[in-house]
Amino acid sequence: MISLRSIIFNGMDATPIDVQVQLSTGLAKPEFNIIGLADRAVKESAERIRNVLSALNMSLPPKRLTVNLSPADVEKTGSHFDLPILCGILCAIGVLPESELSKYVIIGEVGLNGAILKTDGVLPTSVWANQNNLGIICPGDQGTEARWAGHTNILAPFHVLELINHFKGTQILPVPETATITDTVRSNLDMAEVRGQHAAKRALEIAAAGGHAMLMIGPPGAGKTMLASRLPTILPEMSPAEILETSIIYSIAGQLNGKSLITTRPFRSVHHTSSAVSLAGGGADARPGEISLAHNGVLFLDELPEFSRATLEILRQPMEAGKIMIARAKRTATYPARFQLIAAMNPCPCGHLGNAALSCSRAPRCAEAYQNKISGPLLDRIDLHVDVDAVNPWEMNSADSTPVETSAQIRARVVAARERQIARQGIPNAQLDGTALDTVATLSGELTEFLNTAAQQMGMSARGYNRIRRIARTIADLRGATNIEMSDLAEALSYRPINRGKYGVK
Repeated sequence: MISLRSIIFNGMDATPIDVQVQLSTGLAKPEFNIIGLADRAVKESAERIRNVLSALNMSLPPKRLTVNLSPADVEKTGSHFDLPILCGILCAIGVLPESELSKYVIIGEVGLNGAILKTDGVLPTSVWANQNNLGIICPGDQGTEARWAGHTNILAPFHVLELINHFKGTQILPVPETATITDTVRSNLDMAEVRGQHAAKRALEIAAAGGHAMLMIGPPGAGKTMLASRLPTILPEMSPAEILETSIIYSIAGQLNGKSLITTRPFRSVHHTSSAVSLAGGGADARPGEISLAHNGVLFLDELPEFSRATLEILRQPMEAGKIMIARAKRTATYPARFQLIAAMNPCPCGHLGNAALSCSRAPRCAEAYQNKISGPLLDRIDLHVDVDAVNPWEMNSADSTPVETSAQIRARVVAARERQIARQGIPNAQLDGTALDTVATLSGELTEFLNTAAQQMGMSARGYNRIRRIARTIADLRGATNIEMSDLAEALSYRPINRGKYGVK
């Protein structure tokens, strides 16, 4: 019996799979069976492999060929088992040496002509192989992706013949090159393009500095989407650990370019017609959803009340825990989901609440029903609630001597504040909780009394109380201050939901 190694992923966790190939006598013609709880894509590999062998001028011997994928009680999905099954058969008929291939984790799809095609999960497979002192055999187009894990024992053939010739010694496969991480190419968008909206820009700067969630409320055309789309231009660079973790998620989801990693913070803009599964993740193979693809980046939800309530409620647990568990009938997977939520909404269906000339006849009752589509617990998890007033068209073209800050200028303050947080507690302020929050967001007796009074008058929850402390800590970090002052606390309180100004519904 031949035994080679492949892999499957349950969320971010790797499970090694033994690909066992057995040839037994007693038949006048070949018989090819794949067992071990294989899905349709895996079972169809039998026909692909028959055609590959024919293209190589080979054929199966007149014996019973059984391929067992062990452990048998774990569902096997995906076409990446093609290559390990084919290698096992070639070992069984004496074309390839089992003793050499058993030192590798094998992953890849094969075409009918023997070409080795791209597949999902090469980067996390290389990470797992490196941790377990094994090599990796993967598609040639993804050899560079495998090198990102720091691995050097990599074989990346483009065709099955290249792999055969390598082990026969007639064509040695080179180690794939490591692509150099180039400087981040920043978007051509810039905060200087946003006219007015000084309060919203200030809130966006605080959100970027501390990693806080933010909700913008204002009429159509006020610039909410424009502001959100420029948030990535002021965010800090990703750390190497964040780059690798985010790239692994994209590799598992099949959205990673084989020659590059995810080096800029993701910005996932989700349409309001998206389903709960697309947001949370799932499906037959429990793929990551938008909230995991936004890990270490931004999840932007425009027209927030237009999302179904069931879809929005999915956000509540990941926003607190930083991860999401997807439970399906045959699989349970856990993915990281430490995203920064930025949401935008109109104050009412027509969007012109408070404007007597444009608002509909049902105002303000329609606004109450519209805003109540968003649950209180979800709103309580959003740190910053900001009014974005409309800008008069003639003001956009008027000459203004006031200098407008660029994204680079704002980003310099954001990066300095974030560096203070990482040096002090190792995580952004938005993730502070418990003892860590008490340690870094200490309030004097006067400030404690002020916050307690405000919390009582505003009907603030314990969660909201701590979020005020986090925001105040971020505002102090932007000033470069060691201690939180009254001005920091007062500004933080101005961003709570009760202070939504003319767009709030009593």
